[in-house]
Amino acid sequence: MQQEKLNEKKEKPITKTSIITPEAIYEMGFSRVENKTYFFKADRRGLTESFLEQVEIGGKKYIPIPPDNNLVDKGVVLFPSMPLPYESEAAILKEIQDFIHKHLDISEVFEQIATYYVLFTWLYDRFNEVPYLRAIGDFGSGKSRFLQAIGILCYKPIFTGGATTPSPIFRIVNEVKGTLIIDEADFKFSDMTSEIVKILNTGYQKGIPVLRSEGKGTFEVKAYDVFCPKIVATRETFSDKALESRFLVEEMGAGKLRDGIPRTLDEDFYQDAEAIRNKLLMWRLKNYFQPIERKEELIDGIHPRLNQIVIPLLSIIKDEDIRNRLKTFIIQYNTELVADRGLSWESDIVFAILKLEYAKGVSEVTVKEITDEVNRESEMDDDRLQARKVGWYLRTKLQLKSYKTRKGFVLSFKENRKRLDMWKERFGITDADIRGEQVNDVNVSENF
Repeated sequence: MQQEKLNEKKEKPITKTSIITPEAIYEMGFSRVENKTYFFKADRRGLTESFLEQVEIGGKKYIPIPPDNNLVDKGVVLFPSMPLPYESEAAILKEIQDFIHKHLDISEVFEQIATYYVLFTWLYDRFNEVPYLRAIGDFGSGKSRFLQAIGILCYKPIFTGGATTPSPIFRIVNEVKGTLIIDEADFKFSDMTSEIVKILNTGYQKGIPVLRSEGKGTFEVKAYDVFCPKIVATRETFSDKALESRFLVEEMGAGKLRDGIPRTLDEDFYQDAEAIRNKLLMWRLKNYFQPIERKEELIDGIHPRLNQIVIPLLSIIKDEDIRNRLKTFIIQYNTELVADRGLSWESDIVFAILKLEYAKGVSEVTVKEITDEVNRESEMDDDRLQARKVGWYLRTKLQLKSYKTRKGFVLSFKENRKRLDMWKERFGITDADIRGEQVNDVNVSENF
């Protein structure tokens, strides 16, 4: 009798939302109309099977999560209902963008980025790193709509709100391996925020689990895989600059809401989103085993970290024209980032130093020469810098070392080379800027 119970326990099916083997992929679907869950299969040869209630692989039986499970029934995780055919990759991208544009007011550049990001989430597990999306703004700025309109189209979106404790988030992400949607601005306690930061800091790279000590009395260390795409809404930036650099960010609430944006989301919103997810499921099944040409080339003139995080987005797109359009939008986005962080005396001082190095061809430059160059370039006659203030910026803000000579304080290019190059990159200063060249057109077809 005891042996029979052990065998019964051993043969109990394992619940999964997806199964990936070297030869086939199985993805879970959920029909709310029929109140059923099932698997859809595609193998390397392109053969498919649909509405599988159970599969057996390597002597183990697997079933999809039951429809009465809270994650499914309450819509914590959203699934497609069945794979639907789509006309082309370009057509499905247009459907995604049209949906986002209809329901969300964001910049044109970020609307395009969000469109490609949605597509990327459906193949993210073919990559070793993932970028994140984030909306930043105060209450009432549209952050929640940002999460809804973009997140609902993503691969197995996992919606978490301010009342969610960190513990179930670790477990759900580990089990579902979908797209984590976090309304982080509503977390009220610092320990919650720190746990979310752990997920964000480690979850951008494959193979780096989060270790947590759990249990009462006897503590057990458990490893959670939190690698997945993430879309976050916050009111403020994170203090961790390395984490900040993982995000593609849109600032919300900067202007008046665009006409035509629905104030509330009706049933059509959810039905249209499901139809798009169904087509994206078909896209995943058709493309999962297809070779991916990873685009490692640098996009000239953009920040290296930004280049790094958009490589996966560029790599999933086969259409060369679409890829070039994405490059154009990323270059525009980089320009906006540089403009935002370039409005500072620090950037003006670094720019002046680099221009003097190029123009003079000498090994060092005086602080007075730097000051004169900054003031010459400045359009603010009533707010001119003094050499003493420039010296303070060099030492305190930029950590550039100067030394005293008969000519006054002098900055050596050789001694400060590494830090100057770092600031050049940080502020997005290009060689063309230093040479004073005007660049009117960007040829996006040269690098790819």
